[in-house]
Amino acid sequence: MPIPTELVGSLPRPTKLQQAYADYDEGKIDWPELKTEQDAAAEDSIRRLEAVDEPIVTDGEQRESSFATYNLTQTLAGTGLAPNLAPDGQFFAIFDDGHHRQLPRITAGPFRYQTYASEFVAENVKVASRPVKQAVISPSMMMLLYPLDTEIPGYSREQFLNDVIDEAEKDIRQCFAAGAVRVSVDFTEGRLANKNDSRNPWTGRNMLQDFIDLNNRLFERFSAAERRNIGVHTCPGGDCDSVHSKEVPYELLLEHMFEMNAGYFLIQCASEADRERVYELCGKYSRDDANGVPQVCFMGVINPLTPQVETAEQVKEELLTAARHIPVGRLGATDDCGFSPFSRDLKPQHGSPDFARDVAMEKIAARLEGARLASAELATDPVPL
Repeated sequence: MPIPTELVGSLPRPTKLQQAYADYDEGKIDWPELKTEQDAAAEDSIRRLEAVDEPIVTDGEQRESSFATYNLTQTLAGTGLAPNLAPDGQFFAIFDDGHHRQLPRITAGPFRYQTYASEFVAENVKVASRPVKQAVISPSMMMLLYPLDTEIPGYSREQFLNDVIDEAEKDIRQCFAAGAVRVSVDFTEGRLANKNDSRNPWTGRNMLQDFIDLNNRLFERFSAAERRNIGVHTCPGGDCDSVHSKEVPYELLLEHMFEMNAGYFLIQCASEADRERVYELCGKYSRDDANGVPQVCFMGVINPLTPQVETAEQVKEELLTAARHIPVGRLGATDDCGFSPFSRDLKPQHGSPDFARDVAMEKIAARLEGARLASAELATDPVPL
């Protein structure tokens, strides 16, 4: 059986699109002009993915402010933020190179999405000749919009969380209804939850189990058949070619992450110093029965943070090593992270976002060929577990 392979979601936005976002924030262009650039970059992303033979395509999140805030605001600068959201929320993350990304703060109920990811799916299926997937944000990320230590008058934390789950379920169901065949839930806050960074207070609150429990409240609303095509993505961040939580021991996350009853996981691994240990942990903790669905481990074999392109042979060898620890029937291949999860990202290690787009396609092609080679080898020489 071929090893399945799937990308996480985002691709670097072209320089022209990033400039359009800046111009829109500054009032130099209007929304239709920005949307024209988004649509052009989205179609280009889909065409490029189809050209390298990616089996399931996306628009590379060209129409999104970021993986974390597409549902809340039109741009990273906060243009289009809802009236009951303030721009001065918690830091989502402080990255190793010193920059940070900040979430809004909810000031009153009810909580509602401004934009649903299904709107992107509906546009993409018009363009794509292959099946389409969509990444969505987790309830646990939205949990961070609510103040850590205080209650909002007239809008309790539990009311807020109920609204979050309702909106997250609606987001996923509408994606499937619009034509997506797969939906993955971004959970980059999972590893970050163990960082205990004094500059970022929520990371010292031992919130990982709360995150997992909240996300499971979402997953329990879907049948086992539906959850086969609902995934979870984890990584230590990936923005401006920097990370936010790679120093946190991976086991602190992986020993708990598979408690979530998702059907598959997209797991950063290529950039880890001890990749085989990650394979061992995934083999140990992933389940062949997560409330009726087997958990497939799509292991990261491509590092989006570096312009160095992996070879198909390197990818093959990593997958063969992973197959020593993870049942082949539950093994897949992916990229460590989205190639550019935020809409304003100059990709400094690459030199430019335009060059990074070209590099991303070379890397994706290597993943696809490496998975094909590993599949052929495993079919003729099964790896003992």
